[in-house]
Amino acid sequence: MALPRHAAHRRLTVLTAVAALAAGAATAPAHASVQKSPVAAGYGGAVASVDADATAAGIEVLRKGGNAVDAAVATAAALGVTEPYSAGIGGGGYFVYYNARTHKVSTLDGRERAPLSATKDLFLEKGKPIGFADAVTSGLSVGTPGTPATWDTALRSWGSRPLAQVLRPAERLARDGFTVDATFRQQTADNQARFKDFPATARIFLPGGKPPAVGSTLKNPDLARTYALLAEQGVDAVYHGAVGRDLVRTVRKPPVDPASHRLARPGDLTAKDLAAYRIEQQAPTRVTYRGLDVYGMAPSSSGGTTMGEALNILEHGNLRKADQATYLHRYIEASRIAFADRNRWVGDPAQENVPEKGLLSKKFADSRACLVKDDKVLTSPLAPGDPRRPAPCGTRAGTPAPTPYEGQQTTHLTVADKWGNVVAYTLTLEQTGGSGITVPGRGFLLNNELTDFSFTPVTPGVHDPNLPGPGKRPRSSMSPTIVLDHGRPAFALGSPGGATIITTVLQTFLDHVDRGMPLVDAIAAPRASQRNAARTELEPGLWNSPLRARLEARGHAFALNPEIGAATGVQRLPDGRWLAAAEKVRRGGGSAMVVRPSGPSH
Repeated sequence: MALPRHAAHRRLTVLTAVAALAAGAATAPAHASVQKSPVAAGYGGAVASVDADATAAGIEVLRKGGNAVDAAVATAAALGVTEPYSAGIGGGGYFVYYNARTHKVSTLDGRERAPLSATKDLFLEKGKPIGFADAVTSGLSVGTPGTPATWDTALRSWGSRPLAQVLRPAERLARDGFTVDATFRQQTADNQARFKDFPATARIFLPGGKPPAVGSTLKNPDLARTYALLAEQGVDAVYHGAVGRDLVRTVRKPPVDPASHRLARPGDLTAKDLAAYRIEQQAPTRVTYRGLDVYGMAPSSSGGTTMGEALNILEHGNLRKADQATYLHRYIEASRIAFADRNRWVGDPAQENVPEKGLLSKKFADSRACLVKDDKVLTSPLAPGDPRRPAPCGTRAGTPAPTPYEGQQTTHLTVADKWGNVVAYTLTLEQTGGSGITVPGRGFLLNNELTDFSFTPVTPGVHDPNLPGPGKRPRSSMSPTIVLDHGRPAFALGSPGGATIITTVLQTFLDHVDRGMPLVDAIAAPRASQRNAARTELEPGLWNSPLRARLEARGHAFALNPEIGAATGVQRLPDGRWLAAAEKVRRGGGSAMVVRPSGPSH
């Protein structure tokens, strides 16, 4: 998939003209299965997600007077219907919120947790790690879901509508069905071999024993009933009630087809684990970059600290005036360094001593930025620095820790309302289809999030902050980000993509802020992703570009990745309108909508 290249030096003021052209491109529909548009601008609020029906659910809530938090939960619930392999009440995520009244950014850590019985040997058998694929499709990989608690906490803290009301569009969508597109069909086909081994999964997602045809309508009445139950009983139905009992039973004895030869290892999740689950309400990460305040997600996510460190490093040079090859070189090197430090230091702060303040300090960035040279390339895996005691440039502070694999299939949504509140929310099941196990009668897939833990120490003999532990949250790369300009929203971003989330959000940010690209073009631009590896991954738009040879001449090595991330964002325009932006091509293109394309906000 070749992606278009874009001019590098457009000024940010071009955005107003782009938005004017796009103003009528996408507004809230009155029905489901609407056409997608990657950009829209107007008044009354904006929503961007990967799916048109989900975006429409958020717009419906905004149109009826709900705020950004209400709309974000409605959009997320709808994604649980139309993007069930990437999101749903069987998973978790991170929620970042800007309050227009207080001008404060807050966050919710709704990451899944390991069972309270888990030890560092969770994925070991006879002293050796089990196969990754075997861990994925098992009850062993299922963490205590955090998504229902995230919705409940967000609505109670900042929402204006009850859960029952914001779930209505998603309940209707699950009951009446949505139109299957090529991406959904392909994702189903890719999972057919394991989906067929779980009758509850096959019944919903393999109608007639096959992936649903493009253009067909897929219904999920079980999920509709589950949403109706949550509307009636609240999320206690999951953490203290019947849905939770079914969930625990499914994890402890995965319901495999008796005719299947699949070994689906049981997990040790209990009712006590569900009852003990709590959302972590914590301060966001914050760095300043060229006069902007950049807020992100603190650990257990590594997104905010890693992106923040990279921005601190890159602030040393003028990327706006650099040629494209130099710009990409510096971005790649800053990513390499930040990931070297992330891999060594970041884990669940409830159980690990994470030096968050040091990782985000300008002093530490200074000690790492001096490694970046325009005429040569650093060698990966690069040794980490020590943010507790920043050392002179070039001093080795430990053994290199490579970046372990993280599942790619996550989803992100971004919302703004007419009052100026903003939400950036990234949620996930981990793999495409999570564990592959559907809770019978409940209509949702369970996550395989615990495979984000290191099965064994990444570097033998060196402490790994991401080993499993009792009730521990696995490290994540999810990077929902809100950017303020003098205390007011400038824009917000996020993306799926496993460990490539961080580089996707970082590169989109830089393309917009330093290279002057309109937000929708920055989202569409071809990507590079360096994560302290020997080779930097390139999408086809850069792989097939003369830039690759220019970078190889400096010493870079590359690997082809057909698709990296799938970002969405919203932006406050100078004239007071909101712009919503999503992918033009990736994952079949995203969906951007506004409540009203013209006229003053009331």
